Amino acid sequence: MTRSSAQPGPDDAAAPGALDGEIERFTVWAALQRGYAENTLQSYLRDLNAFSRFLAGCGLRGAAAVERSHIRDFLEHSRTKGGLAAVSLGRRLVSVKILFRWLVREGLLAKDPASVLQGPRLGRSLPEMISVEEVGKLLDVWKDAKEPLERRNRTMLELFYASGLRVSELAELRLNGLNFEDGMVRVLGKGSKERVVPMGRPAQEALKSYLKEVRPALDKTGAAPQVFLSKSGRALTRAMVWNIVRLAARLAGITKTVYPHLLRHSFASHLLAGGADLRVIQEMLGHADIGTTQIYTHVEADRLAAVHRQFHPRG
Repeated sequence: MTRSSAQPGPDDAAAPGALDGEIERFTVWAALQRGYAENTLQSYLRDLNAFSRFLAGCGLRGAAAVERSHIRDFLEHSRTKGGLAAVSLGRRLVSVKILFRWLVREGLLAKDPASVLQGPRLGRSLPEMISVEEVGKLLDVWKDAKEPLERRNRTMLELFYASGLRVSELAELRLNGLNFEDGMVRVLGKGSKERVVPMGRPAQEALKSYLKEVRPALDKTGAAPQVFLSKSGRALTRAMVWNIVRLAARLAGITKTVYPHLLRHSFASHLLAGGADLRVIQEMLGHADIGTTQIYTHVEADRLAAVHRQFHPRG
């Protein structure tokens, strides 16, 4: 077995790779069959290309030559020579695992050398959120607004919190995704996966008013498919949505940094605190893995612990 000693650095982009062919086939599959978002795919490719070049520096060629020790060496090299932190090392290992799992599933490799490897231990990172009271302040910013764009903004905030949408899902939401009869909204989430989420009565009322009294004036051509439009009648960009949320937080006097995904975290945390089932929350958020949703149970546990410490005589 050839071990690494003076390999090219994992980010030496000029060096040829040992797995270039396998990575190219994986890229085609990930883009066409799985519909990975461009940012996700590029993140995987950066890690996999670094791994491929590292293996070439070890004198290896092809996935069949890779052993578990080579993967460990790559991670150690990334840590000591590349200066990567635990989070980045964990991401690199995930990328390598996904590639080898795919190679085995496609019959291109007999054994997965990465199957039993575990990433570095990370401190628990709990999602940020704002309280129910702070959400109320946020939604009240444009409560009595008369100006069309402010009414649009209020409707967006209502739907954000009511349905726990991602910023891209809200920006790309289409008119045919609204179902007022059942009180549901249909969105296209990660990996082009469609899901249906309740939108709540206040959000429905705000939407109906916006669609009837505001949106017609924004839709210059009468043919725009998106629900939320800019002043010029075009679909909102993610950056525009971010700016609207930040503006609302500033006007509401909320000092912490508020961003679209914070409303999504708050949506999930408040549902759990109210007694909602974790599996139902998973479905509404569109999480493929229940483990992703379980982080909110830690938030609730921490909240209960804080209350106990504050009010219990021996807390």
